[in-house]
Amino acid sequence: MSKRLTVLPERCSGCRLCEVVCSINRFGVNNPKKSSIRVIVIYPHPVIRMPIVCRQCKEPKCQENCPTDAIVIKDGYCDIDEEKCISCQQCVMSCPFGAIFLHGDMSAPFKCNLCDGDPQCVKSCPKNALLFIPEHTLGQAHRMASVLKYTKMKEVEYVEKGERKILRYADIESGKEEK
Repeated sequence: MSKRLTVLPERCSGCRLCEVVCSINRFGVNNPKKSSIRVIVIYPHPVIRMPIVCRQCKEPKCQENCPTDAIVIKDGYCDIDEEKCISCQQCVMSCPFGAIFLHGDMSAPFKCNLCDGDPQCVKSCPKNALLFIPEHTLGQAHRMASVLKYTKMKEVEYVEKGERKILRYADIESGKEEK
């Protein structure tokens, strides 16, 4: 079963622990600028926190535009073969999500390789903003959040034991009912 790394930005606190864990796991250094995931934060209001990570596209633009075939797909994920890479940065410019990174210490661009199928950022995220889930469930969390957001604005009127009651979906969590 194919799994995908997905991001739920509404859960992200902006702690950037994923960046630290990634740089340590991938390059052995505590340097978020050498991380294959980056948390972009936009201020002032509303504050948006969005982890940016390779989406492992089925038809990757980075691979399509690489003149040396350095973008390879192995074990279901896309990676950069540093031996073939000439650091032309076509992949960086081609990625529609900005998920391929550069660093002055590195001879080639780098991107998420899903930690060879066991993404450490997912394990370290305290808010569960990063998920490594079966591909067929992609979007399920967003669909559920969308439904819940909609229902919180609605209410249901019903009769219980001859008494008219209104149940507001937003009150379900606390178990409150209104008469």
